[in-house]
Amino acid sequence: MSEDAVVNHVGHCVADLARSRRFYEELFGFELWYELDIPDAASAKLGRLEPPVGTKLSYLRRGTFVLELISHTDASQQREPARRDFNERGLTHIALSCDIPAVRARVADYGGEVLTDTDLGVAVFIRDPDGQLLELSPMSYAERVAEV
Repeated sequence: MSEDAVVNHVGHCVADLARSRRFYEELFGFELWYELDIPDAASAKLGRLEPPVGTKLSYLRRGTFVLELISHTDASQQREPARRDFNERGLTHIALSCDIPAVRARVADYGGEVLTDTDLGVAVFIRDPDGQLLELSPMSYAERVAEV
């Protein structure tokens, strides 16, 4: 295993950058690190997209975790998200430890959805305004992970 590899960030394509920033900043305490407007040529090549693209990035930090919000201002680049199931290969969700009752009570105010049928009493899934699945778990879980 390579010792010189580190996790850099997780990218998340969103429809409305301001709405998504508000969701993650106000519900979970993420802080804006920096923003970039990416030239179409670079954005199209790296993302395998046809220009025009109109890519704007917002990098949000929470502790050492970096969430890259990706917005394509050209309407032709915006597609509805596919709803993924847990038995589909690939990344399934992002897990965040928080005060579950406090966050859960405010999710809809920020354009998200609580998936009440997933509530285990100690964890629950929500969707952000773009449909991204997020697992909410208690702070005690984060404390256990930090001890490892």
